[in-house]
Amino acid sequence: MARVAGRSCIVTGAAQGIGRAIGEALLDEGANVCFADINGDKVGAVAEANAERAAQTGARVTHAAVDVTDREQVRAMIDHTVSLFGRLDVKFNNAGVNKPMNFLDVTEDNWNFVMGVNGLGCMIGMQEAARQMIAQGRDDDGMAGKIINTASVASRQGFDNVAPYCASKWAVVSLTQSGARDLAKHGITVTGFAPGVVATEMWEQVDQDLMSIGAAERPGQAMEEFSAEILKGRVATPADVTGTTSFLAARDSDYMTGQIVMIDGGMTLV
Repeated sequence: MARVAGRSCIVTGAAQGIGRAIGEALLDEGANVCFADINGDKVGAVAEANAERAAQTGARVTHAAVDVTDREQVRAMIDHTVSLFGRLDVKFNNAGVNKPMNFLDVTEDNWNFVMGVNGLGCMIGMQEAARQMIAQGRDDDGMAGKIINTASVASRQGFDNVAPYCASKWAVVSLTQSGARDLAKHGITVTGFAPGVVATEMWEQVDQDLMSIGAAERPGQAMEEFSAEILKGRVATPADVTGTTSFLAARDSDYMTGQIVMIDGGMTLV
């Protein structure tokens, strides 16, 4: 398949996990991809590791170090991408953090850290991508670009040990809807996707954090409990998500905007 061939894309939070998988799936279908992450060395290694993958489809790959809460760094990332690829067609606001704390122990620092990256970082990413898309204008099909945000199953219900994370992902849903309403007139669609329990490096860290606050007694317990009600009977891998993310980046989804697609294996039915 080549649904996104020739499209120029940025994926933040792409040094590992879902973000890396999104970028690699886009490369497999011929998109030009900028892998971006706050960890510049790690994301640079990811881009280098994918050079041959890109060459196989005639795509191009680059990387950028970026703190998504810093507007100037976000602008520099977009400028870098446009200087290499000519335009920005698709922007994935995927960078996210989580730091579990029991509900009564949540501090202002914990709240500000999680909401800063997941909420403010998403908004800045949307704004700066939209400015670039508006400036470059519409293509022959009337589209200026697509913005795609990473929500979560935690955007549909609250969990006691990750309240700021849940709030931040509800914010992503609201930003997606607000952005869709405002940017439609410019030929920009805004959508998102909501993974459930995905086996990534982030979950490994969350697992350790939950044990450290007494919310779990042994490694793997939290994932087992969170995933017990998944109708598909197993946790997801990043590859379970990328079919949907590539669809959202492709022409196939041009008539979608303001929507969040659940990819949770049936963990929540809403």
